[in-house]
Amino acid sequence: MHPATLIHYTACPSCSSADLQPALNAIDHTVSRRSFEILECGSCGLRFTQDVPDEVSISYFYRSEEYISHTDTNKGLVNRLYHIVRRQTLSDKLRLIITASRLKKGRLLDIGAGTGAFAAYMQEHGWETAGLEPDDAARERARAVHGLSLQPVEDLYSLPAESFDVITLWHVLEHVHALHPYLEQLKKLLKKGGRIFIAVPNYTSYDARKYGPFWAAYDVPRHLYHFSPDAMERLLAGHDLHLQATQPMWYDSFYISMLSEKYRKGNVIRAFIIGALSNLKAFVDKSKSSSVVYVVGK
Repeated sequence: MHPATLIHYTACPSCSSADLQPALNAIDHTVSRRSFEILECGSCGLRFTQDVPDEVSISYFYRSEEYISHTDTNKGLVNRLYHIVRRQTLSDKLRLIITASRLKKGRLLDIGAGTGAFAAYMQEHGWETAGLEPDDAARERARAVHGLSLQPVEDLYSLPAESFDVITLWHVLEHVHALHPYLEQLKKLLKKGGRIFIAVPNYTSYDARKYGPFWAAYDVPRHLYHFSPDAMERLLAGHDLHLQATQPMWYDSFYISMLSEKYRKGNVIRAFIIGALSNLKAFVDKSKSSSVVYVVGK
């Protein structure tokens, strides 16, 4: 590995405030075993990983057989369970998109499409889909398994304006270095009356509080940002994007809790209990769910 070029923030990457406080330190359990500091902005509430590798250097931290969105691996109990529930989560996403967009069919862009399972599922249900994915191996697997021709993620900026009814980012925005240009481009690509669906982990959830630095959804340094609902709403408002609705991702609390237990050498039963308690609290208050889908319009 070549020496990484690191990004050291002196101001919040969302709102540019210099009111920054240490929040915690988290370990990269997937690749490097290195510890990374996470700071919190006192102004907008965004948390972010300090001294992250730049866009070129960070590719090293994605080189793992256990990185499921790139490999579709069934290795390990957590990943096997992920595959078992995936069909249900795909159905839930389709239902949410139809309800929130008020369209049964349309043109959809899936960013960070991974190995293409979601894009293929939407295509099966009558949607015209395009997908962007940065990982070469994931794009090749999407072609082999689903017959999809995903484009490199750099093509985002060459797509025609106002060409999509729906744009989806399932656990993608937290990985994006050029946060503000990215959101501006999403706004340009969206048709009038269209919807953007942004799913990200929520560090104010019950499971996040219980696991602290072991919370798997910190996923440093791959996750550059760690959102709360307030931080997300503030970020969107800065781009003249309007929050229309939020929706919990119910299975994420169990998946994240199981990974978190693995990192702290705990057990599956405890993971199930914490995941269930997290969902119970989110049932009362959606803003406390382990991961939140933000439905956004312009």
